[in-house]
Amino acid sequence: MIKKHSASALAGVCVAASMPPWGWWPLAFLGVAMYARVSWRQRDSHPFLSGFVFGIFWFLPSLAWMWFLTAPGYLITVALFASLHGAASLLSSRLARSKNSHRSALVVTHALVETLRLSWPFGGVPLATLAISQSSSPLSALSPFVGPIGLSVLTLFLALLFSRPKVLLAILLMSGVGIFWDGTRDTGETLSITFVQGGGEQGTHAVYSNSRDVFLTHLNALKKITPNEKRDLVVWPENVINKTGDGLFVDSLEYQELSREAKRLNVPLMVGITEDSGPNGFTNAQIVIEPDGVISGRYDKVRRVPFGEYMPMRTLLSSVGANTNLVPRDARAGDARGWLDIAGTRAAVAISWEVFFGGRVNEGITDGATFIVNPTNGSSYTWTILQTQQIASSRLRAREQGRWLVQVSPTGFSAFVSPAGTVMNRSGISEQAIEDFTISLREGQTPYSRMGNAPYIWALLISLGVLVQRRTRAFQISAS
Repeated sequence: MIKKHSASALAGVCVAASMPPWGWWPLAFLGVAMYARVSWRQRDSHPFLSGFVFGIFWFLPSLAWMWFLTAPGYLITVALFASLHGAASLLSSRLARSKNSHRSALVVTHALVETLRLSWPFGGVPLATLAISQSSSPLSALSPFVGPIGLSVLTLFLALLFSRPKVLLAILLMSGVGIFWDGTRDTGETLSITFVQGGGEQGTHAVYSNSRDVFLTHLNALKKITPNEKRDLVVWPENVINKTGDGLFVDSLEYQELSREAKRLNVPLMVGITEDSGPNGFTNAQIVIEPDGVISGRYDKVRRVPFGEYMPMRTLLSSVGANTNLVPRDARAGDARGWLDIAGTRAAVAISWEVFFGGRVNEGITDGATFIVNPTNGSSYTWTILQTQQIASSRLRAREQGRWLVQVSPTGFSAFVSPAGTVMNRSGISEQAIEDFTISLREGQTPYSRMGNAPYIWALLISLGVLVQRRTRAFQISAS
């Protein structure tokens, strides 16, 4: 049995290796193509297992960061995702009449699995996707037109149906257009931004850390900055100010200290806070402190991290011995649209996990944002699997929206990302980093920003319907 499915396992390893932090993106095409050959050979014997094994070896390495949050949750998630791809393989085998129709079915069914992961389970876990694997490839130039779903479809298509030269030529031409035009334009204005990464050890959790120490690390870094009339904005990471169990931020010493710094630097500060929300919950927000000390804006995170900010299946996991105390209380989701007005312009704000969801970023752009901010906190995660996948997602969001993006983390990675997806001034892990950079503000919307994911979801569903109809018709003809 092991030997029979070794090719599926190797195909899954190839796809995993195409993901950050390894980033060998051509292996995604090789892995998918290898898997398709196995799936065709085993379509009558083990169609589910071929897809399941493929998924296991895809997700075991590329989701390994979850082990350090909850080992049972990690294993459940890997098994669930692998089962979805197993179901896609099984369905493809039922729809196939020929090798070409089987490959077409694989494109549609596996793309639908990737689409499903944008919203299910746990509100969506779009990590280690085929789109993320292509963040460094020439194919990412199509992001302003097709978004994450379209990029996954194109990866599958090129791996399985590249023999269709006319379609391949059209993709190459669109990629060329995407490099030079995406529907957005400079406003002629710029913004000088400073991000502050306090630094510190990876693999630490809030419940085992002194929140005041984390704050002081960033405050001391902030005090190293000298006033500069060209600076427009200072950005801090997500939730480095933790007031849970200790009142509200507006009544805190930390608020007074940051107000003094905003006045000293004469620029607004965008900082991340957590504070209590009811007896059993907390909120995770990004706020704006003006030079006069006024809190002029607040955005509460809408999409929460499963097993990181809330604990799905808490009772079940506790019953099998999992440590659910790392998340003793669940975050409460905000309900605002994703933007803040700051420094005379509007920023699309996607807090940490939200940058994996194109729709969250697109809300701010639709409402007139001229750049994107992704404050995050990767300090809980050992290794850099999640952090590098987040940088990759930031690259895709910047390309999709034709906007500059600034990502800032307490322990790395922090960086500026251009509208072309180029990463600049990226910090190292655990180091203290203070970086100044001037970005150009942009306006207008890309085709993807205008259309969103809906056209691609409908196209996949219609394609599935066509495949089912053809198979049903063929069955009726053979039966008669």
